[in-house]
Amino acid sequence: MKRVFLIVLDSFGIGAMPDSEKFGDVNVNTLAACASSPELNIPNMVAAGLGNIDGVSCLPKVANASGAFARLTEKSMGKDTTIGHWEIAGVISPEPLPTYPNGFPQEVLDAFEAATGRGCLCNLPYSGTDVIRDYGQQQLDTGKWIVYTSADSVFQVAAHEELIPLDELYDACHKARNILRGKHGVGRVIARPFVGDSVNGFKRTSNRHDYSLEPPRATMLDAIKAAGMDSIAVGKIHDIFAGYGDTEYVYNKSNANGMEHALRYADQDFNGLCFVNLVDFDMQFGHRRDIPGYARALNEFDAWLPKLMEKLGDEDVVMITADHGCDPAYTATTDHTREYVPLLVLGKNVKPVNLGTRKSFADIAATVTELLGVEYATEGESFAKEII
Repeated sequence: MKRVFLIVLDSFGIGAMPDSEKFGDVNVNTLAACASSPELNIPNMVAAGLGNIDGVSCLPKVANASGAFARLTEKSMGKDTTIGHWEIAGVISPEPLPTYPNGFPQEVLDAFEAATGRGCLCNLPYSGTDVIRDYGQQQLDTGKWIVYTSADSVFQVAAHEELIPLDELYDACHKARNILRGKHGVGRVIARPFVGDSVNGFKRTSNRHDYSLEPPRATMLDAIKAAGMDSIAVGKIHDIFAGYGDTEYVYNKSNANGMEHALRYADQDFNGLCFVNLVDFDMQFGHRRDIPGYARALNEFDAWLPKLMEKLGDEDVVMITADHGCDPAYTATTDHTREYVPLLVLGKNVKPVNLGTRKSFADIAATVTELLGVEYATEGESFAKEII
């Protein structure tokens, strides 16, 4: 194969994993929640075999799927973006990254305040939209950072763009990333800029930026780059892998913008991987528990998919998957949910086969590298010979 387009529908889980209750998630199913909406209309993914995947009962099954399909098990001990993407890229994390259900210890806050020259507000697990509603005006009054976390391994810093310039926010998050290592090595430090006022409401902007922990060892991106091939990162892929392993990157302003980038790369004569993350599913709809919004976002992607397929050559493959769940119907929390994720594989020379339930997301890395003829050692098991 010449080109692989690997597209992550961020948070698009398809049902609780057997150990989900250990992660606080009971009977979660992102796909089923979306299927409960009368607005859901995803004929292209259904035709590819989404409803035929093991355990999926909320969508119709097709007699002759247009692609290969599978259910992927997360082998890593987590349900966050960083660990999910690392595993997709071949690195399994047997230990969870640190989380802070009671907020960060004073030693972390003291170091952050000393490094940035501003104090901190909140320091609690919080919804991103709720935290600016509850602390936005207090920040405008005091000039302090809004620091918060979630059930995931994240240190999040919210700042009003008209009070604290973006460059200062980004610099503060870079400093926080250097502080948060070792036992406090969270998966991501996230800059969360917002605008607005207490009268009309505060609103997050698209100028978010993630500062990820470096992967503990080489990923498939590193192997592809080392082989002299293209390793293109679209959306927050560059941030998730802390800049390691890509030869070119571009950020997204939205899902639609990310899909535009993917089409542009499909028109180019590259040789290697185009790794795309579409984060709106998670950020705009999953965490906000917006079922109709999530369904409409899936519709948008599904309607776009044929445009990408039209641009594929005989030696191109498209893989569609996810990194974790974020069930918009699950009201116990607003956090990610521990779920299986789907895999759809499409291409002119892809055999429509049921690949069953796979043992790890890392099977993707093993397959991508084999398809591209790149040597890479991972615990994942390649299914390349089953689909080509």
